[in-house]
Amino acid sequence: MHTLLLETIDEAAHSELEQQSTTTLAATPDADLGDEDLTDVEAIITRGRGQVTSQLLARCPNLRVIGRCGVGLDNVDVAAATAAGVAVINAPGSPAITTAEHTIMLMLALTRRLYPQVAAVKSDDWAVRARVDADECAGKTLGVVGLGAIGRRVAEVSTVLGMEVIAYNRTTRDDTEARTSVRMLPFAELLAESDIVSFHVASTPETQGLIGRAELATMKPGALLVNAARGALIDVDALLEALDSGRLAGYAADGVDPEPPAPGDRLIHHPRTIITPHSAALTASTYRRMCLQTIRNVLGYLAGSHYEAESVFNAAQLSGD
Repeated sequence: MHTLLLETIDEAAHSELEQQSTTTLAATPDADLGDEDLTDVEAIITRGRGQVTSQLLARCPNLRVIGRCGVGLDNVDVAAATAAGVAVINAPGSPAITTAEHTIMLMLALTRRLYPQVAAVKSDDWAVRARVDADECAGKTLGVVGLGAIGRRVAEVSTVLGMEVIAYNRTTRDDTEARTSVRMLPFAELLAESDIVSFHVASTPETQGLIGRAELATMKPGALLVNAARGALIDVDALLEALDSGRLAGYAADGVDPEPPAPGDRLIHHPRTIITPHSAALTASTYRRMCLQTIRNVLGYLAGSHYEAESVFNAAQLSGD
């Protein structure tokens, strides 16, 4: 079996792969691979930079599977792969722990006004303590939008912090409240009741601009917004208006739209925001977990043995369902 690696992967995952496959590593993620003979390649492995294009697929006539060590598939031409009968495997759920932790960190930093305090102290302004306008999370209502693996974990941790957790999910099972111990509400009611709203939904045509002027006007005056999902969920112009007026007391996010932002981006430099560089999943433990999960599922798929069925992103299309 021959595997094409478009990027380096975790050492332990690479070792497992090499025990069952011959590997070729591209010189750089965007390398054109020159005159490399790829006719016997059965698997392609990429992380976030290596592009799996229709042109690359055409050079791999015996390709059976593409493995993405991560969740997002922006760098994989899924439609072309599906048309060629190639399975696309990613690592759903692998960043849930770290992204939930990152969300809680952003929520606490925003509530405690941590960033301006630290910045002031680093500027030798100890007197900032007389100007601190912070609060605590205990006793507040957290609205979780999206009860996937990340949203559920955020809800669990926030309950331990003493928060009342309510949630909205576009597709809700009848037993969701019993399984999660959170109260399910329609989206507009969640916005109106929450002191803090946290987003955990994918960026799709249906969710882009999910929060605009009307939704921000529905939120409590002085509420906080946390977005560890995608920047495209938020109408930035409406968000800046709400921050400027003080109706929205703060916004924390892991990333913006588009990325990277332009120098001097007003949202990033706004005094009421905390923005991290799309780094929630960039931990050593998550990287190893993503790579191992992907490699094991790719090898299992190729061997026709055990693999996590939910890891095959285009399984329904391949089966014709």
